[in-house]
Amino acid sequence: MSGPRVFPDIDAFAAAVGEPLGTGPWHEITQEQVNLFADATGDHQWIHVDLARAAEGPFGAPIAHGYLTLSLIPRFIGEVYRIESLSMGVNYGLNKVRFPQPVTVGSRIRGHAELVSVTPGPQGTQAVVRWTIEIENAEKPACVAETVGLLVP
Repeated sequence: MSGPRVFPDIDAFAAAVGEPLGTGPWHEITQEQVNLFADATGDHQWIHVDLARAAEGPFGAPIAHGYLTLSLIPRFIGEVYRIESLSMGVNYGLNKVRFPQPVTVGSRIRGHAELVSVTPGPQGTQAVVRWTIEIENAEKPACVAETVGLLVP
């Protein structure tokens, strides 16, 4: 990967509707990340944090929380694209989120983005980006989500 795709402004970004924005680098999911996320959210279910029990469980290893996987999208944004003339970008919401396959600890994931739509509004421009979070050497993605961001020039 050569770095994020750079757009000088929202208009240039809007011209990319329907296009792939790019794919970021691989990141290993560690047990430390999973444990910290469990502490932050209070979700200490055994499939995430009990290494011995999880090894005997349905996935053969501890798995990352689905919401941990989803929460990495802001990191992936910075790796995949950048709009230079923004004063800020804010999360506005999600249209649809699915977790087709669990991410076992030690797996590597990366984000792939496609710009679905750009709609100007009174508070800024809403951009819908479809994220596919891939798992290295897996047939199904870990997560497919449509994020809605508010872009403020």
